[in-house]
Amino acid sequence: MIVINTGNGKGKTTAAIGAAVRAVGRGQRVLMVQFIKGPWKSGEDFIDIQTSKKSSAKKRGKFKLKKMGLGFVGILGDKLPRSDHKNAAKKALVYIKEALRSNKWDFIIMDEVNVAVSLKLITTKSVLDILKNLPAEKIVMLTGRGAPKSFIKRADLVTEMKEIKHPYNKGKKAIENVEF
Repeated sequence: MIVINTGNGKGKTTAAIGAAVRAVGRGQRVLMVQFIKGPWKSGEDFIDIQTSKKSSAKKRGKFKLKKMGLGFVGILGDKLPRSDHKNAAKKALVYIKEALRSNKWDFIIMDEVNVAVSLKLITTKSVLDILKNLPAEKIVMLTGRGAPKSFIKRADLVTEMKEIKHPYNKGKKAIENVEF
């Protein structure tokens, strides 16, 4: 199953983390690979999912976060060469391809992959190639604003987050625990 969280509203990554928590609670192994988010700390960096002591060892799930992006590209003080960002995004794709082949993960989240594509760090085709021949029991979630139409066409479930109101529009900075 391919799931997409897209749109200009907040909550795409947060919804993905919620789905990950639910999957871990059902005994699944979840890998979240972040394409854009870099070395700065966000709330998901501190996730340590514990299962109930009553659940059997066979039922316990697992969550792993792998930050592979180098931060926002060309904004918020980014001084890295664009080629560094491209290389990081390509390495993230290779990592995901290997993770799918390894059969160690039931659910893989490609966080901000849509943004990596829209910034031309990676191609639409390179992502779609990874999604070809996806085993029926695997779930892959793609997040980020601006999901390409080809991703939407290929997906089984697509949700668009729509911004209605945001404190940023009144000059307020990002709010810890709500936005990062």
